[in-house]
Amino acid sequence: MSNTDPIRWKQRLQQFAKAEQRLSEALIDGSKVLNRLEQEGVIQRFEYTFELAWKVLKDLLFYEGFDVKSPREVIRQAFVTEYLNEDDTETALDALVKRNLLTHTYEEEVMLEALELIESQFQPMLHRLLKTLEKRAIKS
Repeated sequence: MSNTDPIRWKQRLQQFAKAEQRLSEALIDGSKVLNRLEQEGVIQRFEYTFELAWKVLKDLLFYEGFDVKSPREVIRQAFVTEYLNEDDTETALDALVKRNLLTHTYEEEVMLEALELIESQFQPMLHRLLKTLEKRAIKS
């Protein structure tokens, strides 16, 4: 598949949209106290949603002629191409770092911190990115 074919990034965008919707659904009732299994489920949903977010960006950037490989490179180029604003770029880079900490969800304090960040910062950034990418998909 050449980088002139929009199919790959648009297919990944559909997967990202579904994942972001599932993450949003898990966070809808912030007043609800989640049990341990639900907390771990939210974290897992965030992990795969974030993974799809940077990969759809990578595919889109490739389609546009950029050869970026790592998640960090992808996020930085997404800022340059204005798919992410400055604040969302910083949030995405922070999410990238924090994602590695999430393997330690057996530590209560780490898990609670992660849940707070997912709800207050990471999911809203992912939602804004999704809306930006959906607008971009309409143009091509």
